[in-house]
Amino acid sequence: MEWASQQAACCIGVQEVKAQAAEVQGNLDTLGEMRGYFHFAQKKGYSGVGLYTKHEPSDVIVGLGVQEFDDEGRWIELRFDTPQRRLSIISSYFPSGSSGDERQQAKFRFLAAMSPHLTRLQSEREFVLVGDVNIAHREADLKNWKTNQKNSGFLPEERAWMTELLKQAPGSAGLVDVYRHLHPDTTDECYTWWSNRGQAYAKNVGWRLDYHLATKGVAASAQSATIYKDAKFSDHAPLIIDYAYEI
Repeated sequence: MEWASQQAACCIGVQEVKAQAAEVQGNLDTLGEMRGYFHFAQKKGYSGVGLYTKHEPSDVIVGLGVQEFDDEGRWIELRFDTPQRRLSIISSYFPSGSSGDERQQAKFRFLAAMSPHLTRLQSEREFVLVGDVNIAHREADLKNWKTNQKNSGFLPEERAWMTELLKQAPGSAGLVDVYRHLHPDTTDECYTWWSNRGQAYAKNVGWRLDYHLATKGVAASAQSATIYKDAKFSDHAPLIIDYAYEI
């Protein structure tokens, strides 16, 4: 929290907060000058997302509109609409399927719901979704891609879903993977997640699972993207992107 409050960010998205409202209110619901907005899971100690911002939103959307996943606290959207433009900033936590087939099937259902939702949203407004997507899109996005092709997070169906989401064609969401927009060829330095098993972090055996997925108008204003690794806060590292875009 001390590090985050020193970043001079306009917005900070957090995922997998594993907290309930009573634990956050009056304690973790502010971050320096930023106010936090949250979507908590019904299950204690599970999932949950949040967004901190210095700016007053014009609207707050809690939940994706799909009961199964809204119960798990996976979507918080802040809208900053003006007469001149419509803008959303979203924090989302995609399910992991690594615990078994039941959760993998839930992940597929989540992806199936997200595609039309994001496609409709981009037809109505500019937005950037920041989140733990739990998918490594390309071979360059994880260290051991050859041995992970049958593992959740790098399954062909998941990668195809991401490819379709990023396709610049009529009828598709046409979103931009902002990190890859700025760093199309990075490999070892692109990882944002490392397993707690073995010495994955020490050996940099990582995955790129955290993204900024933006509409073209916002993505075009992206100026720099970095992954903060000077301190280790969890099994994920913060992804920081600067935009020349006024909220």
